[in-house]
Amino acid sequence: MVRRFITLVAGIAGVSIGMASIAGRQVADVPKAPADPYAGESNWTTGAHDKAAVTASDAASRPSEVRIRRASDSHFYADTRVQGRQVRMLVDSGASLVALTRNDAEAIGIDVDRLPIGGTAQTAGGAVPLRTVLLDSVDVDGITIRNVEAAVVDANMGVSLLGQSYLAKLAAVNVEGDTMTLR
Repeated sequence: MVRRFITLVAGIAGVSIGMASIAGRQVADVPKAPADPYAGESNWTTGAHDKAAVTASDAASRPSEVRIRRASDSHFYADTRVQGRQVRMLVDSGASLVALTRNDAEAIGIDVDRLPIGGTAQTAGGAVPLRTVLLDSVDVDGITIRNVEAAVVDANMGVSLLGQSYLAKLAAVNVEGDTMTLR
């Protein structure tokens, strides 16, 4: 199972390059954010954030932090709302994008077969297509990020992944003991 996730992450990394142009078009209408004090830093927890993806009204109404307890399998799972629908995700800081299972994508109303194929991921079962999509919003207990790059994976991953296209837009992600804190 871990090998599948590692292989999936490698495939998703390739898709993120193609998604950059899509995200750029969607965010173009949002006013420019003030200069980022972390510009040029490569650490994803303190590096450049996509401030345009979080509006002032979002920031004022969202909680300052969310705590997630470690599950019995040693992973962290977040009960998210994607496009307003509940989706359970494995928090995966090694995944470049939010990666949705086909079942989760269809459950939130995405017509998977109409999405463009943006690449492939190598899994234990062989190569599987990645279909790129830009999600209107992803929310974890009140921390909502808009215009989130994602991929739908046509493989039996078992669970969707909450990757860097969401996590990197947060102020911080910390793990202490059995608690992950999102800010």
